[in-house]
Amino acid sequence: MESTENILSRIEFLRKKMTDVALKKGFTDNESVYISQELDRLLNLYEKVKQETTSTKS
Repeated sequence: MESTENILSRIEFLRKKMTDVALKKGFTDNESVYISQELDRLLNLYEKVKQETTSTKS
C-alpha cells in the first residue's frame, strides 16, 4: 500500500502539471482531461488510504 505522503506528493505534481497544460492548451484538451482524470484517481486513492489508516488505528 502506498503512503499518504507519496500520494500527496504525486497529487501536488499533477495539480501543477494540469494547470500548466490547461493554460497552454485549454481545459478541454485531451492531455488536460487525462491529467484531471489521473488526479481524480489519486485523490480517491488518498481518501481510501487515509480511511484505512484511520480505521486500523482504532
